[in-house]
This record gives sequence, structure tokens and C-alpha cells, in this order.
Amino acid sequence: MKWLGVGLVTSWFGMLGLGVTLWRTRRRHLATSTAGVVLGTAVGGQETWEEQGRRLWDRGPRAVNPLTVPKAIGNIAAGSVAMDLGLHGPSFTVSTACAAGTTALGLALDLLRAGRCDVVLAGGTEAAVTPLVSTAFDRLKALSRRGDDPAAASRPFDEHRDGFVLGEGAAVLVLERAEGAERRGRRAYARLLGYGASSDAHHLTAPEPEGRRAEAALRSALADAQVDAADVRLVNAHATSTPQGDAVEARLVERVFGRETAVTSAKGVTGHLLGAAGAVEAAFTALSVAHGVIPPTANFAAAGPDIAAIDIVHGAARHTPVPLAVSNSFGFGGHNAVVVLGST
Repeated sequence: MKWLGVGLVTSWFGMLGLGVTLWRTRRRHLATSTAGVVLGTAVGGQETWEEQGRRLWDRGPRAVNPLTVPKAIGNIAAGSVAMDLGLHGPSFTVSTACAAGTTALGLALDLLRAGRCDVVLAGGTEAAVTPLVSTAFDRLKALSRRGDDPAAASRPFDEHRDGFVLGEGAAVLVLERAEGAERRGRRAYARLLGYGASSDAHHLTAPEPEGRRAEAALRSALADAQVDAADVRLVNAHATSTPQGDAVEARLVERVFGRETAVTSAKGVTGHLLGAAGAVEAAFTALSVAHGVIPPTANFAAAGPDIAAIDIVHGAARHTPVPLAVSNSFGFGGHNAVVVLGST
């Protein structure tokens, strides 16, 4: 059952946009199979809540859109995809903060392994750059203060990192058993081999200082995939550009993989996509596995003394085979989720 192909990758980003129209041409196939949808989000339809709240405050109850609730509730992300494509299998949205996209992939893997689904569209979505959310993160002192140079504000692992940059986006990976993809003549970019999860049970926002529970999720994913840490060639790090979070993750990566495994973070380019981050980064990881290219960590110049001596790819892409990779995601509330991907 571990031969689960990561099929088409769809995203708001043009570099990954293969579009949903291809799936519309196969609606009949999907509707007659057990096809499911599992999406992750951290915030849900926040823009709708804020807009309708302003209408209520300024113009009164009759100005509020009667579709406010179905437009804003978190589950509608998966529900909309299922309705649009005519998918009749399990459909649900999960929320484990910034680990939600990765959690969705893990739950989709479980559905496939249990035989409840033949195909699962799994990923994450987030559109949370709103006045309230941005202000709330700023009040939490989680955002970078580098307003004079926003392009360089997100600096994963860098000695001058000072907080993350909010981003928006989505990615959906089509997961199915290898035999299904082969029967349809579809190329698999990678195999989703394993998943691990844990809870810090420590603090609302701060990671457990030694990263032991996050490490447990990582080791659980490796065990689930039945692979050795020594064989992993790439770690797609959660690395949000926060001083404490990046330092904790760097130490746990060194403990598990040593100093030779390549490490990269996408958030220097994408910013932090919250509940969509894990799905987008899993898509990047699948492409690294498929093409043997590890993208550099943007805006990284030098690690500070609090960052363990890990092999952070920076400056230029590294062209090398990536037969085995992991993607980490960690969220507020102590949610930890990790997936392992391998070559086909």
C-alpha cells in the first residue's frame, strides 16, 4: 500500500498550476469511484467574516449577506471541491493550525490504506491576509518588522530573522494507489510513503523548547514509511523565519539526520501560508523528488549561533537525486505533522 502516487498538483501559484479543468473531463470516472477530498485550513473564511462584520456594524442586520455562514465556515473548502467535481467519497476539512495541509495528506493516506477511497484530493488552502488577522499576528509579535525591505523580510534560519510574513495560497495533490495511476497512464511525481503526528502539549504558540515531540512526529513518519533517517536526502523544513521556531527545528533536524542531509525552506519566497503551507511545501518536495532539484532557501545569508550546523541549501538550486525526502509542519497549539515522500 505504500505505492501511493502523488499525481497532479494544483495551486494558486502559476509554477504549479495544472488547473482543475483536467479533472472536470474525468468527472464521470471520479463520480463512479470512491473519490474523497481532505483539505486543511487554519483560519477559514476570515475575509467574509470581517467584511460582513463591517456591514453589520455600519449598515445594520439587513446588510449582512444571507450566505455568510456557508461562504465562511471552514468545511466548505472541501465541500466546494466535492460539489464542483462530483466527488461522492468522504469530504472534510481539518484544522491543525499551520500543520493543517500536512495533516490533510496524512489523513488522505489513511483513507487510501484503509480501502475507503480509491482517489483522494488532499491539500490545504488559506486566504488570511486581512486587516484583523494581520493585526492580530502583529500584536502577537510573530511578524517580521522589516517593513523597509519586504522582499527580504522572510529569512528562514538566517541570523537576522525576526518573524514571518503572511502569505496566501493553496495546493491540492491527487493521491491514488499506484495501480490506478498506471491503469490510467498517469505519471506519478512521487510516492507518499509515511505520515507522523504528535502534540507538544506545551504552549499556545511556542514550540516545546527541545523539539522532542516534533522529533517524535518525524521519527513516527520515518517508521510509518519503513525507511531509515540515513537514507533521507532532503528535509523541507517548516522554518517560518521566527527566532525560536527555526532554532528548535534546526536542532531536531541535526539530531535525526546529522549535518549531511540537505535542508531547504520555501517560506523565504512564499511567506507563511498558514494552513496551506504544508500542502504547498509537500508539492515542492514532490517536484524535488521527481526532478532531482532542491530549491535554495531565499534570503538566507548566514546562520546565527543558535542554529545547529545543518546543510541549508542557499544561493542556488542544488541538482542532485532526491530518492527520499521529508516535509515538516508545526502549528500553534503544538500540532506537529510530517510526511515522507520517495521516488517512483
